Amino acid sequence: MTRVALIAHDEEKPELIDLATEYCDTLAEFELLATGTSGKRLIEETDLAVERRASGPMGGDMQIGSEVAEGRIDAIVFLRDPLRAQPHEPDITALLRICDVHDTPLATTRSSAEYVLDGLADEP
Repeated sequence: MTRVALIAHDEEKPELIDLATEYCDTLAEFELLATGTSGKRLIEETDLAVERRASGPMGGDMQIGSEVAEGRIDAIVFLRDPLRAQPHEPDITALLRICDVHDTPLATTRSSAEYVLDGLADEP
């Protein structure tokens, strides 16, 4: 089954919820995992089943990165705030590197997330 990780900086969490709501039918076909707070919000505000990792400040993004290294994740949506990211929020640098090494798509904007999700939905 296709596995997709969902992460968002605090200011982008509403956008992640909106994306998940719009793509609910598509995402329901995937196995979803998320960092702690993003996952909590997704569970509370959508009907999606989401496996939660630790929150970003506690290393949830690194847990997801290790699954990329193990070949267990097909794509990541990390909606980040490029202008106002807070020090406690996950840093995309390590995830970007591990995704590049393992040729795993990483979407950082709503538009790129839509392309990735549409592409995954079209796979046989």
